[in-house]
Amino acid sequence: MDRDEIKGVILAAGKGTRMRPFSEKYPKPILPICNKPILQYQIEHLKAVGITDIIIVIGHLGYEIARYFGDGSQFGVHIRYIEQSETLGIAHALGKLEAHIASPFLLFLGDIFFVTKNFPTIMDIFHSGDVSGVLAVKREPDPEAIKRNFAVLMDDDGRVRRVIEKPRYVTNEIKGCGLYLFDRHIFDAIRRTPRTAMRDEYELTDSIQILVEDGFQVKVAEVVEEDINVSYPGDLLVCSRKQFQFLKTDTVIGEDCRIHPEAEISNACIGSGAQVLNPIKITDSMVFPGTVVTSKTDLDGIIITPDNIIDCRILG
Repeated sequence: MDRDEIKGVILAAGKGTRMRPFSEKYPKPILPICNKPILQYQIEHLKAVGITDIIIVIGHLGYEIARYFGDGSQFGVHIRYIEQSETLGIAHALGKLEAHIASPFLLFLGDIFFVTKNFPTIMDIFHSGDVSGVLAVKREPDPEAIKRNFAVLMDDDGRVRRVIEKPRYVTNEIKGCGLYLFDRHIFDAIRRTPRTAMRDEYELTDSIQILVEDGFQVKVAEVVEEDINVSYPGDLLVCSRKQFQFLKTDTVIGEDCRIHPEAEISNACIGSGAQVLNPIKITDSMVFPGTVVTSKTDLDGIIITPDNIIDCRILG
């Protein structure tokens, strides 16, 4: 199968209630990391492996996502949008796409910022023969991080034999990261996935386990260096620090900004069209596009939008 037959899918329908006050105006996947939406990074990952036909599942404030990305042509891809009316878990959202997908697909969760390594190997593993699923994983020495995600257990041949959602007890360092490559057999598994008692949702990990128990081969690809689930406002600053390392800089300033000549900007992102009116220091902070910063005192660990000032040292 040619790689250009594989589609891209990004699930971007969540409400992001823990991101308030952002979630009242911005869908989480278009919140900026170094002046670029989270979702744009994922589109670039897809393009990097030759995938240009992309479905984005939207929900809360989905029109903002559609307005920003349009048909995808300005980003070198083709985007279709499908609206999710209910949020009943990842498997439920994915199951609704069966009628729209006639090929294997690479799936991203739209609220995770990924730093990848050797990313094309996920495609190589999928094409290595008789593989129905590949799970992007990371070797994670912190058991608490695995407990917040899902554990992956493998047999001696490297095949996945069990996935455990939010395990209480961790037995290895292989953590699932919210990035997957499946063929259409996953839809058969999703149809037989029960609703969980704990979260009252349809968990994708349960579907993957059904796929494995049906005898289909699922493997892992260690292609994730960092995966940051953007859950709280301060996570945007954490992601920006990671991106600064990649960009080899400590400051990102957008176009058409007006910054006081004596202002000092470090470890900070200033969005396009923003203004900093006074000679202050802005460190470890983010200024959204079009924001006018009127503060006369230094800012540290702060996110400023045209409507809000969020102290991430307090909120996280």
